[in-house]
Amino acid sequence: MTSDEIRRSFLQYFAARGHRIVPSSSLVPRNDPTLLFTNAGMVQFKGVFLTEETRDYARATTSQKCVRAGGKHNDLENVGITARHHTFFEMLGNFSFGDYFKEGAIEMGWDLLIRQWGLPKEKMWITIYLDDDEAFHLWRKIGIPEDRIVRMGEKDNFWAMGETGPCGPCSEI
Repeated sequence: MTSDEIRRSFLQYFAARGHRIVPSSSLVPRNDPTLLFTNAGMVQFKGVFLTEETRDYARATTSQKCVRAGGKHNDLENVGITARHHTFFEMLGNFSFGDYFKEGAIEMGWDLLIRQWGLPKEKMWITIYLDDDEAFHLWRKIGIPEDRIVRMGEKDNFWAMGETGPCGPCSEI
């Protein structure tokens, strides 16, 4: 698949499951003095996560243009050394604003990768936050063997917008 095909099928997959396709926001965030550049897909929804604003939809999907050149998620020292670190990239995301939670996110992510895109499930590894037993049990329910679920610490599997604010354990495939 080309990057255009991946982007298109990702957005269509989530749109078919009730997500509003929201265009990429500006690379320079509006009304956010804490960021020089948009560095993640959730930036345009920061006000929703902080309960400062609402949207007329409960589910969103985006292909957000991002720049990472410093800060908490700084990969700058790896640019040019690895094939997967870049200063500019598009982050595909699906978001729920109080509609579905961990189980729904895990089920849809797995369905997209395995059933829609046909990736081999026997090659998949899962990471979860150290003490996130709920995610562990949800991945086991999907059929992931215990030895392919890796518990990791805060640096790798704990999402946070900053020093304060919304945060929590995350899981990656």
